[in-house]
Amino acid sequence: MGFVKSLYEEEIKGAKHTVKEIHQQPELWLQTVGTIEKQKVAIQNFITQKIFAKQARIIFTGAGTSAYVGDTLTPQLRKALPYQIDSISTTDIVTNPLNYFKAEVPTVLVSFARSGNSPESLATYTLANKLINNISQIIITCNPEGQLAKEAGKDENTFLLLMPEDSNDQGFAMTSSFSCMYLSALLIFQLDRLEELKRKIEVVSKNADRILTQQYKSIKNLVSLNKKRVVYLGSSTLKGLAQEASLKHLELTSGKIPTFHESVLGFRHGPKSLIDDETLIFVFISNDPYTRKYEIDLLQELKKDGGSKTVVAVANTNEKEIAEICDSAFLIPEQENIYLEDHLIALNYLIVGQLFALFNSIHLGVTPDNPSPTGMVNRVVKGVNIYNFKK
Repeated sequence: MGFVKSLYEEEIKGAKHTVKEIHQQPELWLQTVGTIEKQKVAIQNFITQKIFAKQARIIFTGAGTSAYVGDTLTPQLRKALPYQIDSISTTDIVTNPLNYFKAEVPTVLVSFARSGNSPESLATYTLANKLINNISQIIITCNPEGQLAKEAGKDENTFLLLMPEDSNDQGFAMTSSFSCMYLSALLIFQLDRLEELKRKIEVVSKNADRILTQQYKSIKNLVSLNKKRVVYLGSSTLKGLAQEASLKHLELTSGKIPTFHESVLGFRHGPKSLIDDETLIFVFISNDPYTRKYEIDLLQELKKDGGSKTVVAVANTNEKEIAEICDSAFLIPEQENIYLEDHLIALNYLIVGQLFALFNSIHLGVTPDNPSPTGMVNRVVKGVNIYNFKK
């Protein structure tokens, strides 16, 4: 049971859902692969007709964590597919739809939604149908009873892809919902690699099990440092992951500890100013040897800078140099003859970020399942007015 047993032994209250939902991810990833396998023909037919045949633009969209699914996906799929691919949040589209939608450009809008009831997600679905002449949509959601799923069922130009039932997280923060939606999109747009990706995801799932049952204590120990601000850094796909890890920590600690994210190279261009002795910095290390050179340079620079900040490298490489130039190195062991690209190892790094956020939440006396009991922020956003848009 690993960290789950540890938390229950400590009689932690208010963490039941979040603990379960982090812990269930390795199994849910395998279920997600199974879901895609079962619907492979239908998915392939839809994508062939709506994207390949029309050379369509692909837009990934969502709000908050659901938007970060697209941000994390986009670098890999831009490399894998010969189409224009953009990640644009619903919160941007709704306020300025004509800045993002082009009426004359065939488009497939891919919406990510845990509940499918966010006002901006529903508005974006409607605006796309209204403003784009040749529009098809893919709804990837965890809630079959959500309004977005119901709307999809009425439209032959919309494909509804439901995630495993347990991915509809009941805790405040999106954990397994993020990872399952992310994984499903990786798969449906790379169906020609499905068998290869399946084998690699099995390795990623085993890695995650190891983190959750054996390695979690080294993450938990970081909490005792009592740092007052946390920074997450990554390159390309791992920058998207850094964004999600930053939000997860901010949410689960109820904003008690400010968080920040940036690209590895971008950090030097001003944001590095926020470092003080009370700062904890996570650097998500790329598996690409070329990219990793830049990350090692930054680790060396941070070490040379001195001070009492703490730098943690999260890596899937055994390079000794990394451990020598940071305060702590969290290593996900390499597997013989299996190379995990950044878009796959990101799932393991995600677990590290989720666990640290959970442990720090508990350490600070926050209830992870409901970190904002006053209702200032909510599991499904409230208080958003949607206005009729006229061309």
